[in-house]
Amino acid sequence: MLLYQAYEFQRQLAAPVRLWANALEQVYSSPYNPWAETWFGKSVAAGAEIVARLTQNYGKPAFGLATTTVGNETVAVNEEILLRKPFCQLVHFHRDTPRKDPKVLVVAPMSGHYATLLRGTVEALLPDHDVHITDWLDARDVPLSQGNFDLDDYIDYVAEFCRYLGPDVHVIAVCQPSVPVMAAAALMAEAKDPRQPKSVTLMGGPIDTRQSPTVPNDLAMRNSMMWFRQNVISTVPLNYPGALRRVYPGFLQLTSFISMNLDRHVNAHMRQFEHLIKGDDDSTSSHRAFYDEYLAVMDLTAEFYLQTIQVVFKEHLLPRGEWVSRGRKIDPSFIETALMTVEGELDDISGVGQTKAAHALTP
Repeated sequence: MLLYQAYEFQRQLAAPVRLWANALEQVYSSPYNPWAETWFGKSVAAGAEIVARLTQNYGKPAFGLATTTVGNETVAVNEEILLRKPFCQLVHFHRDTPRKDPKVLVVAPMSGHYATLLRGTVEALLPDHDVHITDWLDARDVPLSQGNFDLDDYIDYVAEFCRYLGPDVHVIAVCQPSVPVMAAAALMAEAKDPRQPKSVTLMGGPIDTRQSPTVPNDLAMRNSMMWFRQNVISTVPLNYPGALRRVYPGFLQLTSFISMNLDRHVNAHMRQFEHLIKGDDDSTSSHRAFYDEYLAVMDLTAEFYLQTIQVVFKEHLLPRGEWVSRGRKIDPSFIETALMTVEGELDDISGVGQTKAAHALTP
């Protein structure tokens, strides 16, 4: 389908609008403009900024974590890439301190947003932990020559990262990766791998979506795999490194997220308009920071997206004990490491009980 091409065309059409809005905002916020301090001038500038930002293209944000506090000392933090894979890089937040703290691998979701969405999680862990994170790459930027990436590859990546970091690593999976992380832990435990995780924490993950189904769960069950292939999978245009790769576009995922809470986003922008007029810098800065992150999305490979829909949301192979990955049966009963699950009462992606279900699958 030509969905991606249509999106690119719309994006190009919006470019002049964005330029016009930026110019208008600068004119009406200029101290040399006598209208700048009037209600009319502030309203025009505020409206123009919102239009400009809504038509802007958002690239991958930076983590921007330059320092942290270790003990009573402020120390520098430097990002270093420990492993580079075709679809992911293992990032280490190196703290300038000799202190040895527990090693943590944060497995970020591959669900449309970048790993930087977990900036706050990393920031909170840094004072007392040696933090690493899976930094997934935008599929549209990965050339076809690098091959495919599916849910089985995700499991293998997690296992490889755990082996690289050693036997004392604690793994935290946030939302979507809870399933492949549990699979990787099960396979490593069954193989008695000496470098299996020391503990596994699953946060808001869809281990068993038959429990308290949410809107996304119902969507997966209501539509056939053919429907997903025909309606949400598209081809990367020729102007990207991953040209001709079949993907689930990030802009579709973003549209889905926004539509689930449309009123909330509309109200947020209405409040931003009011805050801009009032000159409430704290509120406007907070709004910009949130949407700079929220509107930055990445594409997923079609094979990963479709396999996840089928295995996790339609056939529930993990909780049913019927999941086989590359000829290896996934048996969570082998997991003996410490397991912790965290759920959100108002989580509109993973319903109550879906993550807790992991405990029923382990000893």
